Amino acid sequence: MRYLQFILVCAFWLAGPAAKYASAQAPPATAAGDGGQTVDGVAARIENDILTESEVRELGEFQLLVDGAEKPRTERIRELADQWIVRGEIANAKYPPPTAADADRAYAQLEAQFPSPEEFAKRCAAAGLTEAAVHRMLLDQLHLSRFLDFRFRPAAQIDAKQLETYYNDEFVPQLKERNQAVPPLEDVEDTIREVLILRAINERATRWLDDTRSRLKIDVMADGARP
Repeated sequence: MRYLQFILVCAFWLAGPAAKYASAQAPPATAAGDGGQTVDGVAARIENDILTESEVRELGEFQLLVDGAEKPRTERIRELADQWIVRGEIANAKYPPPTAADADRAYAQLEAQFPSPEEFAKRCAAAGLTEAAVHRMLLDQLHLSRFLDFRFRPAAQIDAKQLETYYNDEFVPQLKERNQAVPPLEDVEDTIREVLILRAINERATRWLDDTRSRLKIDVMADGARP
């Protein structure tokens, strides 16, 4: 899934079934330089900053854990650029980070998506991620998702017609396809409203990120470039 979609999923995990980019940088995996000095590769230059190869690699590892496959390098660089944009806005707004307890809850809920804690640990190891790295990335993603929610939720207003359309065109057909009972609209109105609000937040945030990214100077380097 795209990064933006995943960070909204993180919010969904914490808020429960009715709801849905590291503040600290990823610890760089390193490569030996010509003089024996240990350096990280440069994946892209964004304005006067850089995105490192270790950040690109770690994002791919996280995608492998969550989705079962990592995105192509260019897509991961784009997602990291989106994270860079959001972090800049967070810094300007002085938006507070989530707590360690929030990250613990997100970690537990992610772990619960797997058949057992042992299987989750096995998948983390296969992806190349430590428990600390997963906690750090979840904490970062919660920070980013909450900021996007804070910024775009006020404009994400849902009316009765939208609720009815979603109920008739999406909610009911999905339940019928699974041979499940269909509750009346009034019983699931709050859940549907939150789904539509999160969809609207995602759409507004995506438009904002696409527009902002188009105005930035971003130079993608060949894989393995050095500072």
